[in-house]
Amino acid sequence: QLQLVESGGGLVQPGGSLRLSCAVSGFTLGSYAIGWFRQAPGKEREGVSCISSGGSTKYADSVKGRFTISKDNAKNTVYLQMNSLKPEDTAVYYCAASWASGAWRTCNEHAFGSWGQGTQVTVSS
Repeated sequence: QLQLVESGGGLVQPGGSLRLSCAVSGFTLGSYAIGWFRQAPGKEREGVSCISSGGSTKYADSVKGRFTISKDNAKNTVYLQMNSLKPEDTAVYYCAASWASGAWRTCNEHAFGSWGQGTQVTVSS
């Protein structure tokens, strides 16, 4: 059974940093693409960043240069390093897995079938 568990969310001031972690079990990162998505109150869920099984990455324009996705296959964990955070980054952040080889290119939520429970990120002074 595929499981994904996010951690690392919290309250941070604008300009600050957080690192989210997505611990996976029931599958190996070498076989699945992983995506980070977020949903703010009253808004649709959007793709933030995705990483392929081979390590290729994709970022939303809104986070390019500020966020970095990475993974440690040995630890079965995917990370999202978030720097220079802005109030508009406030959202529940989810990680999700996809077996589709091209899912990371579009980073579209509809290509990802297994989801974690989410972690809240709040950027506020």
